[in-house]
Amino acid sequence: MSKLRVGVIGVGSLGQHHARNYTEIKDVVLSGVADADPARALEIAVRHKTQAFADYRELLRQVDAVSVAVPTSLHHAVAKDVIAAGKHLLLEKPITSTIAQAREIVDLAGRAKIKLQIGHIERFNPALRAAAPHIRDPRFIECTRIAPYVTRGTDVPVVLDLMIHDIDIVLSFVRSPVERISAIGFNPVSDREDIANARLEFANGCVANVTASRISVKKERKVRFFQRNAYINVDYMKPDVKVYTLKGDPKGVLDLAKMVEYAEPRIDKVEPLKAELTAFVDCILHDTEPLVTGDDGLRALVVAEAILEDIGRSKARLDTAT
Repeated sequence: MSKLRVGVIGVGSLGQHHARNYTEIKDVVLSGVADADPARALEIAVRHKTQAFADYRELLRQVDAVSVAVPTSLHHAVAKDVIAAGKHLLLEKPITSTIAQAREIVDLAGRAKIKLQIGHIERFNPALRAAAPHIRDPRFIECTRIAPYVTRGTDVPVVLDLMIHDIDIVLSFVRSPVERISAIGFNPVSDREDIANARLEFANGCVANVTASRISVKKERKVRFFQRNAYINVDYMKPDVKVYTLKGDPKGVLDLAKMVEYAEPRIDKVEPLKAELTAFVDCILHDTEPLVTGDDGLRALVVAEAILEDIGRSKARLDTAT
């Protein structure tokens, strides 16, 4: 079987790692990289012994599939060109800048029978994968994602830059419509929200509290699931998973501690991005549905936009009050 020819469009801080990982995946050949900065494209191409392109449309003639890791504002235009060329597409998160753009990309990919995978990388985090078998019908979810300030990603609000990871994770475990959203956000550093908190209330009664900040002094990425008789704590960064399960029917507080079983599920040592790209390659080679589909990316964006709208309303109320 001939190898799958892949390329990377946009080889900045994230795209360079797409290129690196593709060179390590079986049945794949990195046929080229493209970047608006020709010197950057050449640097990464030389590093991985492949071709450099200043125009990504030229790269599309050489490949079967691409990763697109350009700024979010360019996702729509580049994705349309990729789909028009008939190439399979891994599109970094968020899927696009607007819901209308996302719907168009999903529709175009479906009609062209193109594999469209969205880069919600935490789905492939080994800690979350180890925790997943223990997560059943969560009633409350608490997500915290904070990081020091960097200029990358500030072309969009923190909701689309960081929080959208957790929005996708919550939606993947809570298969119920969002009924109510309450959110606040502030932008003390950039022109867009740098810190935000959202409370999502679902039709099935589940509640998720999601916090994201890109102006913290430390990095933290955690999610906690609370469900009937169980609590699961996931630390994406260590990575680490702790599962506390209540067995039996405690008759009083004194009995409770004795009835809690503690477990630390085994976590595979795998780079999340490599797992993500391997899954993308596999869905092409075996003609299966991507784990994170275009529809998944669209759903996450719809919720993210609703959060941003509520933040706007919250700001308007504060302005009126002052």
